[in-house]
Amino acid sequence: MLRRICLIVVLTSVLVNCKQEEKLTAKAIIDRAMEVSGGNKVSNSTIDFNFRNIHYTAYRNNGIFELGRIFIKENDTIVDWLTNIGFQRTINRELIKVADSMVPRYSASVNSVHYFSVLPYGLNDAAVNKNYISEVKIKGETYHKIRITFNEDGGGEDFDDVFLYYVNKENFKVDYLAYSYAEDHGIGLRFREAYNERIVKGIRFVDYNNYKSEGEAKLEDLETLFEANKLKLLSKIELKEVTVN
Repeated sequence: MLRRICLIVVLTSVLVNCKQEEKLTAKAIIDRAMEVSGGNKVSNSTIDFNFRNIHYTAYRNNGIFELGRIFIKENDTIVDWLTNIGFQRTINRELIKVADSMVPRYSASVNSVHYFSVLPYGLNDAAVNKNYISEVKIKGETYHKIRITFNEDGGGEDFDDVFLYYVNKENFKVDYLAYSYAEDHGIGLRFREAYNERIVKGIRFVDYNNYKSEGEAKLEDLETLFEANKLKLLSKIELKEVTVN
């Protein structure tokens, strides 16, 4: 009888653990990553920061957004705004007509900086597809490797970009990410390593070491090349003077 009871307890424990593993989907992992990074606070906030001598500001309120940047060029003050309605530019406070061919380029430029600044916020948008790849180890830590793709409808101009997010298995923070993107002569690859974590009013912000491969490579292999010190440091992505209201 005692042996039978022990067997039942073991089997029950196994079944419970299996159910817990089954619930750990790509969506569940990203949901948790957003939670620990303060994604619920990003949804209703005003965030300001400086990046490469340009001031960025983002206003978000339950789906309504205004993403802006302000910079000086040849003594002119240029302000770009990307909103739910579209894109507009002012020069020295005067609204100007932007060529149709340039609107997507300017919009993508504004959006990409704001997008990376608050990751993983935004990964639950309707156009985002999430797939669990595997568990991997980077620098002795275990990560959930999640593949992110975008639908053409609602996925923006760069909908065919592909991302890999590495979510720490223990604390669910995104410590690394990799992505592929179209460039003039083929496909570009980047691998980013987060550092300088700080929490500003409940929202996690990080800077990145931005790496590229020195030869032919595949997106899926970048973390292996990083571990082997075979990626070249291209730049640093640093957000300065971050404020949240």
